[in-house]
Amino acid sequence: MKTKKPVNSKIFVLDTNVILHDHTCIYQFKDNDIIIPLTVLEELDKFKRGNDPINFQAREFVRILDGIVGEKLFNGGIQLGEGLGKLIIATGKPFTDAMKQSFKEDIPDHRILAVAEFIKNEHADRSTILVSKDINLRMKAKSLGLMSEDYQNDKIKDPQVFEKSITELESYEDQLIERLYDEGSIAIADSSLKEKPVPNEYFILKGNKSSVLARFDSNSQRVVRVEKKVAYGIKPRNAEQTFSLNSLLNPDIKLVSLTGKAGTGKTLLALAAALEQNKQYEQILLARPIVALSNRDLGYLPGDATEKISPYMQPLFDNLSVIKHAFNPRSQEYQKIEELLKEERLIITPLAYIRGRSLSNAFFIVDEAQNLTPHEIKTIITRAGEGTKMVFTGDMQQIDSPYLDMKSNGLAYMTDKMRSQDLFSHVNLVKGERSYLAELASDLL
Repeated sequence: MKTKKPVNSKIFVLDTNVILHDHTCIYQFKDNDIIIPLTVLEELDKFKRGNDPINFQAREFVRILDGIVGEKLFNGGIQLGEGLGKLIIATGKPFTDAMKQSFKEDIPDHRILAVAEFIKNEHADRSTILVSKDINLRMKAKSLGLMSEDYQNDKIKDPQVFEKSITELESYEDQLIERLYDEGSIAIADSSLKEKPVPNEYFILKGNKSSVLARFDSNSQRVVRVEKKVAYGIKPRNAEQTFSLNSLLNPDIKLVSLTGKAGTGKTLLALAAALEQNKQYEQILLARPIVALSNRDLGYLPGDATEKISPYMQPLFDNLSVIKHAFNPRSQEYQKIEELLKEERLIITPLAYIRGRSLSNAFFIVDEAQNLTPHEIKTIITRAGEGTKMVFTGDMQQIDSPYLDMKSNGLAYMTDKMRSQDLFSHVNLVKGERSYLAELASDLL
């Protein structure tokens, strides 16, 4: 395994969950060498069958590995490409005395640690780092004196990027506020804004006598006044909700990210906006990823497939119920919802049932998007056909996946990468509107 490398070149030992998170991970370590313990391949073999994202990742990685397989993969390694390091498959290594004293069980995690410790001792002149998305395994590695870290490739630098959606300016010129009310917009050059905004950035401009809500339109290079609008009976209760509806109802904005704690109205606003524009879209789709509680899969729940997924979809039906009850059952709006459901133009379904489809002329809402990986977000967005609008909602404080955090989840990643694009808009909702009790609990508990 010994190879001549620059002094600063490192060796990375990969855990199974890194590959299941990103099947292209072996190409993300520059000129450093990569070790994959044989036990990792054994674990991947268990994930090859199925329709979940991790099953897709496992199959794709096996295909990549099949394309570069050779005897050297187990003896010295194979170069991955120009400017990249070598890939090496390491067979199992004996447990050291320190490992035997600390870890009594012979399980895959401990076999991976044994390989990492062996590599570290074999290559004392180079840094050996275990890469895992499992916090517990990283702690075990550090207890043995091994360097370990999370997979960093798709982590955002600023975990607070999703909070930067609304700029509030005090002491703004009353004259410019009056112009916004009279003319509807002003050129960015005349706006007195010190820094050029990002596309679709929202502003609360406060003068001595008045205030105004505004948005930067990058296409026209103008600051545009934002008016309060009602969407299918749902009225915005604060500036954040007003900005959200502005994005959701704007046909030029094809991708919207709404973040905020529970009770801020993210999903409700998205659904109301979709119903308001039902004539413009052939179908309205509401989906959410299924993340089973207490690490129990759907098989644990009683009933058939429909009955198993029903509890996970209930929050979406609850939001629809709120909108329906804003109208009389005999009203045209109420009947329209019933008609959309009957004709399957309004569909509420698990996200897994949507994957693989090409979505054209649809209003697609993905709830609980903080539980998606960056790769899953990309897979979903690349399914968008002509005339489709996509809305992702989520709460960064309620990430249920054990291998995602505020820096690595797909919603934060998408917001970070897309915030400079003309067709993208992001709003972070802070004020809860569900009830005073819900707001108090969200803040204090």
